[in-house]
Amino acid sequence: MLPWIVALAAVGTAIWHAVRAYQAGRDAYAASARAELADRQARAAEARTLALTEEIRQLAEKRIPAAATALSHRAAPVPGLREAAGVEGDAARLLSDAVQAARTAILEERRRVDAAARAAMRGTSAKIQSLLNQSQHLLQELQHEYDDPRVLQLDFRNELALRRTQATAVLCDAWPGLARQNSSLVEIVLGAQSRVGGYERIKVANHLRQERLALVARAAEPLAIALAELLANATAYSHPDTEVPVTVQQAAGRGALVLVDDAGIGMDDDALKRARALLAGPSEVLLTELGDPPQSGFAVVGRLVARYGFSCHIEPSPYGGMRAMLRVPAHLLTVMDDDRTLSVLAPAPVPAHPDAPGSGATDTDPTADPAAPGSLAPGSVVPGPAAPDFPASDSPAPGSPEPVASRPVPPGPPSSKALSAAGARALPQHPHRTTKETTRRERHPHHR
Repeated sequence: MLPWIVALAAVGTAIWHAVRAYQAGRDAYAASARAELADRQARAAEARTLALTEEIRQLAEKRIPAAATALSHRAAPVPGLREAAGVEGDAARLLSDAVQAARTAILEERRRVDAAARAAMRGTSAKIQSLLNQSQHLLQELQHEYDDPRVLQLDFRNELALRRTQATAVLCDAWPGLARQNSSLVEIVLGAQSRVGGYERIKVANHLRQERLALVARAAEPLAIALAELLANATAYSHPDTEVPVTVQQAAGRGALVLVDDAGIGMDDDALKRARALLAGPSEVLLTELGDPPQSGFAVVGRLVARYGFSCHIEPSPYGGMRAMLRVPAHLLTVMDDDRTLSVLAPAPVPAHPDAPGSGATDTDPTADPAAPGSLAPGSVVPGPAAPDFPASDSPAPGSPEPVASRPVPPGPPSSKALSAAGARALPQHPHRTTKETTRRERHPHHR
């Protein structure tokens, strides 16, 4: 009996040890699995941390700087996540939000700095403009006392400096700074010509049906400033031996049109789109977007277009360069009184070819609009649509990059031959200005 008991005890002991060994094995396997899982999780967390660190580094070193660059140059690429699969959804969203927040902060800071710069430039431009006006009066007095061509050259350079100061003031939303009366359209064109280096290359053709067609006083100086910028652009970017044809014409009841052609280097597609965007008069143009040095000519014209109701369009010219078309709506036109004497320098009207673009109806055209300037009494304001009829521009949205905002004007003195030709005057006035261009310059009483 005893042996059986001993055998059963041995079997039970063996079973117990086997169960313990199995349980220990299972515990060891589970522990190993847990350790392996923890190791994998640790490695995954380390990989995520490393990926997030790299994404943050890319955010700081590449994405945010690229986003800032893209604010001025839309074509500049902005990189995304390096490893999208290695960054969880919330982290990826937060990184993208950081880029957008940085872009917003940069824009706000640019606007703040731009506003401060405009305010400083407005004040400086007003002071410089006042000093230049004083210099102009002194130079005109010297012209009466001394027959010295150097005085004429100084006067002309003073005029160039005054134009640049006026353009800067306009760009900074300041008043143009010159009080005028109703002024002959042709004389305004000649006045704009006198403000440009290389003026002797500009050839004005008068195709107006109404010789005494004029601009209302509030629009006269703005139009002269805008046209001077377009003429400066044309002379600067065409060969010195070529002419810059300027055509002044009108259409029945639809205002007047000034065409400026050049035989220059032209513009590529991106530059043309940017120029059209600026000429359309966008609500906001930051100074920092105009390049270094700032190319502000088209931006100045755009500010005047938006403020006074002109319209300006640019396209390739049949002369090989570019053609700028500056349209004056009918509501800004009037007819000068008969007692007002036109400048002797103003070219006489020459009938345009009937097939010429924008020539409109002739004086004998029975279908001509009875409200056209040519059919109004002197001193009356021309009725008509205020909006220009240019086709819609395919320009990009405001704030787009500016490959060529405008084309800078290289300084250069007029030739002695040109000074002699333009300086042969019977009236005591600037040798390059018309009668209207010699009207009294004065600061606006409320302008600061």
